[in-house]
Amino acid sequence: MSESVYGLIARFDTPEAVVEATRRAREAGYKKMEAYSPFPIEELTEVLDFKPKIQYLVLIGGILGAITGFALQYYASVIAYPLIIGGRPFNSWPAFIVVEFELTILFAGLAAVFGMLGLNGFPHPYHPVFNAKDFNLVSRDKFFLVIESNDPRFDRDRTRAFLESLHPEEVTEVHP
Repeated sequence: MSESVYGLIARFDTPEAVVEATRRAREAGYKKMEAYSPFPIEELTEVLDFKPKIQYLVLIGGILGAITGFALQYYASVIAYPLIIGGRPFNSWPAFIVVEFELTILFAGLAAVFGMLGLNGFPHPYHPVFNAKDFNLVSRDKFFLVIESNDPRFDRDRTRAFLESLHPEEVTEVHP
């Protein structure tokens, strides 16, 4: 019986090498892969076809904040305590703009924080790649490419041979 494996990880020395390896893995048909780097690499996000979703959550949060700010003030000024002050109408929306703006910013900020935590899978104190040999070097000067075992094209021997053809420093298995 074979031991379960999370995937195979390849260690590279330069950002160009990991970008090229990721590009070739994508061209070879691998879909379930992740690259790790000590700093952001714009080309890597393009090759991995990374599409962030946080901006949509922030937009929805901002819209909900604006609606909440308007509804709160509308209720207070028109329904709960309708007072005629200086001849202005009950629904004097220009007076609502400041609170509406502040709640828009508050809800958008909260959506950004909690959306980021949710989309990143936090809190997640453990990930199988932490078991990989020398993975701690990713925070200093090494670059890693992981092809996960749940990829449809993953075959332990063929994927290892493919990764080794990319000329990494080392290819190892990642165990859960």
